[in-house]
Amino acid sequence: MKKRASGVLMHVSSLPGDYSVGSFGGGAYKFIDFLADAGFSYWQVLPFCMPDECGSPYKSKGSFSVNPWFIDLPILKKQGLITDSELDSARQHSPYLSEYARLPERMSLLRRAAERVTDRERVEEFIATNGELSYTARYLAIAEEQGDIPHRLWRDVQPSADTLFFHKFLIYEFCKQWQGVKSYANSRGISVIGDMPIYAAYESADVWARPEAFLLDGELLPRSVAGVPPDYFAKEGQLWGNPLYNWRGMRERGFDFFRARMENALSLFDGVRIDHFRALDAYYSIPSAALTAKEGKWIKGPGRALVRALRDLTKNKLVIAEDLGDITDSVRDLVRYSGYPGMRVLQFGFMGEENSIHLPHNYTETSFAYTGTHDNNTLLGFIWESDSVTRARIFDYFGIRHNDWSLACEDIIRCLLASSARAVILPVQDLLGFGADTRMNTPGVPDGNWRFRITEDNLRTLSENSGKYRYLNNLYGR
Repeated sequence: MKKRASGVLMHVSSLPGDYSVGSFGGGAYKFIDFLADAGFSYWQVLPFCMPDECGSPYKSKGSFSVNPWFIDLPILKKQGLITDSELDSARQHSPYLSEYARLPERMSLLRRAAERVTDRERVEEFIATNGELSYTARYLAIAEEQGDIPHRLWRDVQPSADTLFFHKFLIYEFCKQWQGVKSYANSRGISVIGDMPIYAAYESADVWARPEAFLLDGELLPRSVAGVPPDYFAKEGQLWGNPLYNWRGMRERGFDFFRARMENALSLFDGVRIDHFRALDAYYSIPSAALTAKEGKWIKGPGRALVRALRDLTKNKLVIAEDLGDITDSVRDLVRYSGYPGMRVLQFGFMGEENSIHLPHNYTETSFAYTGTHDNNTLLGFIWESDSVTRARIFDYFGIRHNDWSLACEDIIRCLLASSARAVILPVQDLLGFGADTRMNTPGVPDGNWRFRITEDNLRTLSENSGKYRYLNNLYGR
């Protein structure tokens, strides 16, 4: 692994293609070619688990579930599992956004593909080797058949064989196609960084199969839920609603559930970012009946004991601590103890204190630096929406003496690449110079998120500029 490196942040859903959402098909391979040709070393993605009804992969039906929309339909066609007419009926209406309204139709098409599988034994054997995949498939099959019946009442319910096999097939085909993409990325010198959400959803395979891992009452309902206090993103705070972990009980079992999650993540990716890492030091607990996150309080988390419990899994692996938000000395101490690189986000450098750790001159040789994350505005959008004083400060900091904001973004990216950060990760929107209308997510806003996609033309533009990025990566030793 290179001492200094760079990469691009783009979720699979944002890849170009013809079928309403990015997939593990040709667009993924072309994007990898761009990364390699441009001298990048990392492709960072968002979580691969099944997203919620709003498209968010951070509140999933299962930590070990998969996003079925990423299964590439042309690959299924080549395997003889769907027909030409079925493939043609799934073509998108627009290439610019993920068409979530159409994607539920995809399930019936994928079901027909599953019905045509002849080598069912291979699917069954793959699932049987992993207990988490087995209970996830069963949960999703029961959920499909039981509908609105609370999952705490499903303990003795058995799904039909056909529905259960369908969900096993989705997991199997997803994993098979992804391993093809990942193997190609590795062959071209690209390492893939995944993302592990810190919490599980209440209505999930995790809570259903492992209730002892969560703080639940006698009715198997959450005692309290997760979120964060008021901050820059949300004046009322964020009430996520995820059940909190029973850290005391999990510690007695060697942190079994969290270890299983880490092991799964590192089997899918070359490295992983632990989302909301600060909750391992102290987590924000909100009463279940609370109306806003303002009613919560901080409670001490598992800290060093969990880090030690993961060391045999994370040894010689890249694990990034998402140490953003309300960071205390105790959190900083845990990051240092873990040995995981932390994150620095350029935009945060201009949102508060004068000498912020998020300004490039303060980056350390162990940090991963970003212009922004999936929760931030794009760089151009941030500059555009900043007040005149902040914008003047940004331009002064980077020595920008012109008023071309698109060129200013290029100047800023160059400065980050020149910084001492161990790695610089750039959202694909910032490479393309896109504005606020292409941001991936606005925290606290329920609608209109997770839909951004690039087009074939956008990918062609990136490829045409690969020489420029290779020059900069070589110039700054990345």
